[in-house]
Amino acid sequence: MASLRCANPKLRNYFKDNYIPQICEALLCGLLVTCPEDPLRYLEKMIIIIIQNGLENLLWDMCIDPSLKPKIRRLSETYLEQLFGLDDQLVTPELMIKACTFYTGHLVKSHFGGWREVAIPRVNQEAIQAEKMNRAITHYNFKCQKKCFTHWSFYVKSTKERLIASLFRLRQMFFLQRQRIVLAKWKEKARLKCKMREDDLILKHELQLKKWKYRVKSKETEGKPLSHERSSSDTAVTIVPLEFDISALPERAIMQIFSYLSFRDTITCGQVNRSWMAMTQRGFLWNAIDFSTTKNIADKCVVTTLQKWRLTVLRLNFRGCLFRTKTLRAVSHCKNLQELNVSDCQSLTDESMRHISEGCPGVLYLNLSNTTITNRTMRLLPRYFHNLQNLSLAYCRKFTDKGLQYLNLGNGCHKLIYLDLSGCTQISVQGFRNIASSCTGIMHLTINDMPTLTDNCVKVLVEKCPHISTVVFIGSPHISDCAFKALSSCNLRKIRFEGNKRITDACFKYIDKNYPGISHIYMVDCKALTDSSLKSLSVLKQLTVLNLTNCIRISDIGLRQFLDGPASVRIRELNLTNCSLLGDVSVVRLSERCPNLHYLSLRNCEHLTDLAIEYIASMLSLISIDLSGTSISNETYCKTSMNLEHLDVSYCSQLSDDIIKTVAIFCTQITSLNIAGCPKITDGGLETLSAKCHYLHILDISGCILLTDQILQDLEIGCKQLRILKMRFCRSISGAAAHRMSSVVQHQEYSSSNPPSWFGYDSEGNPLAETHKRIQLRNYTGLMVKDTYGSDEESTDSNLK
Repeated sequence: MASLRCANPKLRNYFKDNYIPQICEALLCGLLVTCPEDPLRYLEKMIIIIIQNGLENLLWDMCIDPSLKPKIRRLSETYLEQLFGLDDQLVTPELMIKACTFYTGHLVKSHFGGWREVAIPRVNQEAIQAEKMNRAITHYNFKCQKKCFTHWSFYVKSTKERLIASLFRLRQMFFLQRQRIVLAKWKEKARLKCKMREDDLILKHELQLKKWKYRVKSKETEGKPLSHERSSSDTAVTIVPLEFDISALPERAIMQIFSYLSFRDTITCGQVNRSWMAMTQRGFLWNAIDFSTTKNIADKCVVTTLQKWRLTVLRLNFRGCLFRTKTLRAVSHCKNLQELNVSDCQSLTDESMRHISEGCPGVLYLNLSNTTITNRTMRLLPRYFHNLQNLSLAYCRKFTDKGLQYLNLGNGCHKLIYLDLSGCTQISVQGFRNIASSCTGIMHLTINDMPTLTDNCVKVLVEKCPHISTVVFIGSPHISDCAFKALSSCNLRKIRFEGNKRITDACFKYIDKNYPGISHIYMVDCKALTDSSLKSLSVLKQLTVLNLTNCIRISDIGLRQFLDGPASVRIRELNLTNCSLLGDVSVVRLSERCPNLHYLSLRNCEHLTDLAIEYIASMLSLISIDLSGTSISNETYCKTSMNLEHLDVSYCSQLSDDIIKTVAIFCTQITSLNIAGCPKITDGGLETLSAKCHYLHILDISGCILLTDQILQDLEIGCKQLRILKMRFCRSISGAAAHRMSSVVQHQEYSSSNPPSWFGYDSEGNPLAETHKRIQLRNYTGLMVKDTYGSDEESTDSNLK
């Protein structure tokens, strides 16, 4: 078949447009591969298939049976395009031969050139090698210089840094040395100033003491009785009182003055004149009436007072009053009454409570402790007192579990937040279930003196009272760590356990997670607690009060671990009474880590020496210190405790008049002093105290065998605010003088017998050869200062009882 390369273009286009080469190729390939018996019929059949599929889908192997198709790759679209001369490719066989010849010649030339370079050395080969060597040497020298420069740069940089650090250290040393010099000079000036202040105070003290002695001597020579009213002058000259109308004072000042008067004193003041009567008839003075402090008051006076001020009275206190039943019914006239205390009123009956509840529906605070109420009264509480918030049923043993079930009747006592069930031993587990069902909002729970209280009772309460924040369990020996764990579901703020041997260190193991906001912990006489408990408590950031009295297994290790934690920063009250294993090391650490400590008790910590006492006395934040039964001496007591208000150094037999003189000069704001069991103190020391400490309220001089009647005269003149005086075992003070003094103070204890043997000395003040054990001294709680004063937290709890 002739080539169509030179044919008419129209013919060429006709072949291309109608796919003539592709059709021929497909039919020819099918014939060659298939070899049919009847070629014409085969061609006819294949042409029909090509027409059906379309020329656009034509392939060269379309006419070949699939099983016979060759598995080779097609190199071009169609072989017949080249056959017919329809391919427009530029590479012809002649050009391909030329291209192969050129490529072969190029390869031969390049390889031959490389071989010649290697096989035939050049004439200037040595010069080339020398040039390469010079370049290599230059590169090597450059690398060496770069490396040396890097080392030098690092050395310079490190030297500069060391120089800067040295200069900084020298600068710090300079400033430190300058601070030391400044502090040394300041310390010297402060010491001189303190010495001048001490000398000035001592000089003033001597002058005041001379003046005091002169005044006392003048009154003695004149033969005039030492009346309490006339002893307020500083000289022996009689001062004419100035006339002054108290009614001219502002109403606020009058209210402050008359608020300190008792009920009987207020009635007496109203009988002075018309002006005083007008002042006592002001309504704000009768918002709160306290009948408990008044003795031998007539029932008619009580009824008349309540009827007169029935719309003004908000608070009534009948604690311990022996009024008739009809008198207590008069309380029902006080329609606006909010607080009622009828504790220890044996004349209170269910009928009286019925009248009170019907007439006083707005009561918020109700104290029924130690009365004879029964289930009838318990039924009245939810019926009338819908807003009751504080309820005390302590030692009321005539109501039963059914009476507690009545609290859920009607509107119930669902607003109750404080409940005291101390001493109610008749309550069973079912009774606690009744309480939990009716008083789900309780936040403060007090259960004292209940030996039948168990862990199961606590769990029953906690399940339905999740808002409990304060628990007091005193005298409940069957409470264990399980109850403490059950309380973990409550957001506790205050806990108080006492006399429990089943509570161990395990209860405090996860206290930071279970009670992160706890602030008050009282674990008194829990002898199973050890140093591990203090370590667990050290992480409590909100802790302010910690009382571990009689936890005898606590030592220096535990206290130091507690002080190293964040709890020591905010602690305000720390009681470690009878923790006899404590020594100087932990106490010195305490003085450094507790800047906000106000109340500290180290009673009977026998291993403390003068060093620890000196550090304690230098804590300026302390207001109350109890060092009874320690080894304190006159020399170790510091003179910087200017803010001290309460001091207990009882049973420190080494103390003499020097300690009293120091207290009188430097602690003029002191209000409570306990020097019981100090046999070396004489009248001279108490004379100094009387001349300086005019704010003294409480004084215990029991066992001070050298004191005589003269000190009572001095106290009567100088300590006009003295209210409580204890002078047991004072054999040198006569009964007549003590009787006269009893009319001056509110409370007095006196005995002229010899000191008991457990005081540690005989009637002459000589130490006994065989002193009784210290445990007997610890049991003598009648002389403990904490019975007469305490922190704000403890007083708040006591007011709720």
